[in-house]
Amino acid sequence: MTQSTTSTAPARVPAQVYLLAAVIFCLGTSEFMIAGILEPLSADLGVTIPQAGLLITGFAVGMIVGAPAMTLLTLTLPRRATMIVMIIGFSALHILAALSPSYGLLMVSRVLSAFACGGFWAVAAVHTSAISPAAVQGRALASLVGGLTVANLVGVPMGTWIGTQFGWRSTFWAVALVTALAAVLIAVTTRSDAKPSDRGETDPGEVGSPTPTEAAPGLRTLLRAEIAAFRGPRIWLALGTTALFQASVFASFSYFSPLLTRVAGLPADLVPAVLAAFGIGAFVGVVIGGRLADRNIFGNIVGSLAALALSLGALRLVADNAILAVVMIVLVGASGFSIAGALNARVFQIATQAPTLAASVNTSAFNVGNAFGPAVGAWVIAAGFGFPATIVAAIVLALAALVVVAVAIRVERTWELRSESTLAEAAC
Repeated sequence: MTQSTTSTAPARVPAQVYLLAAVIFCLGTSEFMIAGILEPLSADLGVTIPQAGLLITGFAVGMIVGAPAMTLLTLTLPRRATMIVMIIGFSALHILAALSPSYGLLMVSRVLSAFACGGFWAVAAVHTSAISPAAVQGRALASLVGGLTVANLVGVPMGTWIGTQFGWRSTFWAVALVTALAAVLIAVTTRSDAKPSDRGETDPGEVGSPTPTEAAPGLRTLLRAEIAAFRGPRIWLALGTTALFQASVFASFSYFSPLLTRVAGLPADLVPAVLAAFGIGAFVGVVIGGRLADRNIFGNIVGSLAALALSLGALRLVADNAILAVVMIVLVGASGFSIAGALNARVFQIATQAPTLAASVNTSAFNVGNAFGPAVGAWVIAAGFGFPATIVAAIVLALAALVVVAVAIRVERTWELRSESTLAEAAC
């Protein structure tokens, strides 16, 4: 008796995903690089440093509004074409920023750049989900987030160095050049096919052309399918989890620098190294979390949030000890960002048939957290509770996210029972 020696090759993350992650690296560098060039930028444009800092807020607001807006505007376009258009627009807007003679024009270019960035993020996530085997969905989506993490580790310091050595405008020129190259690489290497046999779905306008008897869906039909994902509480609970998680991380991370110098007594010149260590921890968390999400999405989300709350609690207890505080900050990065792939995968799990708008709104939810978390931290500091109180605020937000997840799990079980009942009735 013989047995077949043919074995199924293990599922792998498609190479295209890593190219998209490299583009996300460029976008992430642009999003956060302003923080490193505030002083030369403000001096050149004749504005205060707080005014220059509003360019970061402007980008975040642009991401919140722009991701769903650009999704709706490009809904009938093929994904590949949409990504190329977004990247070309992003590059052109950075050229405008480099040439800006005034603060106002620079702010406009930042907000519009965020529109393009948000649009690319959403479509890239959908494309990644479409071309990746089901067994590696979490890892593939985590790879995109990994591009953002590497941007904080490498891209932002590099942008800061370029800006200080050659002027702040040179940073924008560098991003414009690299993203223009990325557009060419996407045009040359990215396929448009989505492998409907793996995903059980097709993308209108992507997989071949419609047959003579089967016209491509119109905007109204596509929009109706996209909006359908927002009916019921499942998607809103997922988006709420995303926003609360991100707010928890940034309520603490935004104030790590003064926490380290004023509470832990760490020399200021060592703070960049600690923040880099945080980024390394975050990258490790993204990689590990992506694999966990492929096994159990809710298990990954609950475990990551619990680990984040515990590591933040430990940081609060040792905040006045420099060495232990650094160790806990690295653990905060690893535990917090281990959830990233699962949060994205959860949205695609809910909005299976038409995920583009849902993915874009999830991108907005991340940026709501980016804006809300630091604001909460600023409030507790202004109220006189001190920098360690930002950690407590972050713990509260993480626990709030866990409560939302508990509700989501209960809703999911009810939804699964209802779906099984409906299928059973249909079979009869």
